[in-house]
Amino acid sequence: MPKPKLDPEEQELLEAYESGEFESDLDADRREYLSKAAEEAFKKDKRINIRISSRDLEALQRRALEEGLPYQSLVSSVLHKYVSGGLMDISANKSGQRTR
Repeated sequence: MPKPKLDPEEQELLEAYESGEFESDLDADRREYLSKAAEEAFKKDKRINIRISSRDLEALQRRALEEGLPYQSLVSSVLHKYVSGGLMDISANKSGQRTR
C-alpha cells in the first residue's frame, strides 16, 4: 500500500511522534471521554440492506479504494457524518452551509 501524502502540519506531527518528541496535551478525563466517544461512534450493532444503482456502487468502491478502506466502511462513515451534521455538500451549496 502506498504511503499517503501528508501536508506540512501532518508531516511535522509524524516526525515529532516518531522521534519521541510528541507530547499530548490531553488530560486523563478528556482522554477517557474521547475514548468512550470513539467506541460508541464505531460500535456497529445494526445491519441495513439498501438497493442502489450499480453505477453508484462502483463509484463508492472506487472512492473507498482511493481512501484505502472497505466500501462498506466508507458508506457507514458518510452516513454517520450526515446524521451528525458533519457532511457538507460543497457542489450544491457554494456558501459552505451544512446540508440537512
